[in-house]
Amino acid sequence: MDPIYRLLVFVHVFSAILGMGPGFYLTALAKSAKNMTELRHAFALRHKLHVYVMIGGTLLLVTGLSMGFLNRGLFRAGWYWTSLALYLIALAMGPFVLSPRTKPIKRLLAYHKGEEIPEEYEKLAKSLFRAEYLENFIFLVIIALMIAKPF
Repeated sequence: MDPIYRLLVFVHVFSAILGMGPGFYLTALAKSAKNMTELRHAFALRHKLHVYVMIGGTLLLVTGLSMGFLNRGLFRAGWYWTSLALYLIALAMGPFVLSPRTKPIKRLLAYHKGEEIPEEYEKLAKSLFRAEYLENFIFLVIIALMIAKPF
């Protein structure tokens, strides 16, 4: 195997761990909060972890496409195109689905007084977490496709 291609595979796998690993934990982090101080801290940690998700996610896309250009056979594989399409859908979920659900939570965290988590947060969080679970499911399907290469 070409050394450049092997390096791309290494960076691709490493990026998946760096980018997707923390992403699977973001929801659990926020769900563990018992009061507003913990909730604010959880969302601050989510923000810091999201940086790793973005870096890893960008490297995943770049290395995945680069491997396709070096190994043109990937462009004929159904699992590759399906993975790429699902990845682009998951990527688009950030600005079009997750961000609009996160903004009201951030406002609530900034302006709410007191330590009790308001009921309004529960409704907002339920919507956000549902979308995050969907995105995590998409990533699990992508991982399964890349391992199994079924078609």
